[in-house]
Amino acid sequence: MAYEGGNLKSSSINGVKMYSVTAQHRPAAWLPPKKLKAQRKNPDYLQRVDLIQDLRFETSTSRIKVTPDGEYVIASGIYPPQVKVYELRELSLKFERHLISEIINFEILDDDYSKLAFLCTDRSVRLHAKYGSHYSVRIPRMGRDIAYDCWSCDIICAASSPDLYRINLEQGRFLSSFCTQSPALNVVSRSKVHGLVASGGEDGAVECFDSRTKSSVGRLDAVAPSGDVDAEVTAIEFDGDGGYLMAVGSSSGKILIYDMRSSNPLRIKDHMYGSPILNINWHKTLNSEQSKLISTDEHVVRIWDPETGEGMTSIEPAAGKINDICVFKKSGLILLAMDSSQIPSYYIPALGPAPKWCSYLENLTEELEEGGQTSIYDDYKFLTKEDLAKLNLTSLIGTNLLRAYMHGYFIDYRLYKKAQSLADPFAYDSYIEKRKQEKMAAELASRITIKRKLPKVNRKLAEELLRKEEEQNEKDADGVDALKEPAPKKSSKKKKGLTTEVLKDPRFNKDMFENKDFEIDEEAPEYLALHPVAPTTTKNQSLLNEHFEPLEEDEQSISGSDASEDDREDTNSKFMKKSQGPRLYEVKDNRHAEAFWNNKSFADEESLPLGERAALRKPQEGSKNVVKHGQGGSREISFNPRSSAKYKEYDDDEETRPEKRRGVQSLHLPAIGGRGRGRG
Repeated sequence: MAYEGGNLKSSSINGVKMYSVTAQHRPAAWLPPKKLKAQRKNPDYLQRVDLIQDLRFETSTSRIKVTPDGEYVIASGIYPPQVKVYELRELSLKFERHLISEIINFEILDDDYSKLAFLCTDRSVRLHAKYGSHYSVRIPRMGRDIAYDCWSCDIICAASSPDLYRINLEQGRFLSSFCTQSPALNVVSRSKVHGLVASGGEDGAVECFDSRTKSSVGRLDAVAPSGDVDAEVTAIEFDGDGGYLMAVGSSSGKILIYDMRSSNPLRIKDHMYGSPILNINWHKTLNSEQSKLISTDEHVVRIWDPETGEGMTSIEPAAGKINDICVFKKSGLILLAMDSSQIPSYYIPALGPAPKWCSYLENLTEELEEGGQTSIYDDYKFLTKEDLAKLNLTSLIGTNLLRAYMHGYFIDYRLYKKAQSLADPFAYDSYIEKRKQEKMAAELASRITIKRKLPKVNRKLAEELLRKEEEQNEKDADGVDALKEPAPKKSSKKKKGLTTEVLKDPRFNKDMFENKDFEIDEEAPEYLALHPVAPTTTKNQSLLNEHFEPLEEDEQSISGSDASEDDREDTNSKFMKKSQGPRLYEVKDNRHAEAFWNNKSFADEESLPLGERAALRKPQEGSKNVVKHGQGGSREISFNPRSSAKYKEYDDDEETRPEKRRGVQSLHLPAIGGRGRGRG
């Protein structure tokens, strides 16, 4: 281990300490030597802790494994596709090799790195020796997983087909495949105790084969007891003690433990993330008599007891998604392959001692420990107050069944599932109906549809003609379905408008839909005169909303005092058709009416400050009497009074004052358009 007075980050989950033995800050490899020397003054760089030198990839790590002799660590990653072999005695990189295509999975065929088999994305199985690439062979379908049977020297490949392909390395040829009943296979695993080969399919079934009989010895619908109908099998692992226990991981994030002598699971464990299970390990150390189960998905690594189901601890890295896990035998050291450049390493003393090649790690964990205690609630579900109200569980607030945390509460996952089933008992039925609709939509999407290209000129007109044609075809199809022998069509007396024949007619097609001079202007007065009910444009609609107020239904109705009984009967008979009638608007005032007539908007004026708006509305200085129009028909009159000296002579002699009376004409009100007839 390379360290210079650094600190180990530690955390405590459920009372179990865990140490992160990974350098958090690394200098870039392309830095010049002067920049690297400057890193000596960086305290983060000086306090780094590296378990293995250069334990990283440029982009991400796909798989990581340790050789059976425990002397080498082999990891595959990108980019470019490559394999790195690390020698643990030297704590450094031994060599690296580049491949043509990415690696899906690989198997170690010997005790060390001398014989390797790589399953690649180009459907090839590449065999490598100490000196490099030895041979390459292709399988019929895209491979998904690989396993090695050391008893018969067979490489077994699971692919996107119902067959398990077998390649015998001793004879150098393909053997007859194991045929399964699943449509495709996701995973294959082999027991080191009794030699059974188990395959997991997309239909959620596990099928076992015996290489001596070359036939299936049993088939089990392994995922169905968990309640997930459409779940797939993504991970299988046999225990190493007796060989009669089998752990099955599903695509819904659940692990089921089976006794091979029974078809019912002994225990079901839920990761509660909903992501597929990637890897399962039966781990036994000197610290515990019973084996622990280490299950991994792309979010979390959970370590728990397979007998009781109680969680021991968990690892939740924040650097990216988890792709694979490597657990050293009879120790507490774990390496993770992730979608990040680094390969983080974690040491859990309660899980087991440190390996021999880093035995000093036990002393360093106590000396370099950094403070920090973290407690989490395993097997609990976090709910907010809104979620509790939906499940009718607000009465449990303040009891021991809910644990307050931040802005919500933790509730036992089993109680949450029961409450969810009671709150929505038809959730399963709705789920099945939704799946049916999705399948029907997928089938409809796969059908061949005719895509018609619309012209650039008069695009709306062409789209409307095509829409009318489709509606007419649907009506004709409905008529044929209703009557096996449809009656002959009667000639319609109505004038038919434009049809799709216009698009095919050369007399109209070239000019009407290609020449921009014949493009229809929907805002022209001639078009509006011929189409009075045409939909208003966005501009006119915005002006209408700004200068007018819509009338309510009670204002549009006829008042009882002014209407006769015949009018009331007509109103009642047309009440049902009111929604189809025109909508009435009332102008706000004369100022808004004049602005609407001139296609003017007050949006720019309203955005100005109050002083500038008042200056715009201020009357001209030369005018004596000015009438302003306000809201609701109100009037504001301003005038300049005349000097009293001019009328002083009338005050002396009242009889000589003119007898002319003031009238409405002096107000200079605007004339109402048109001379209406008065009553009487």
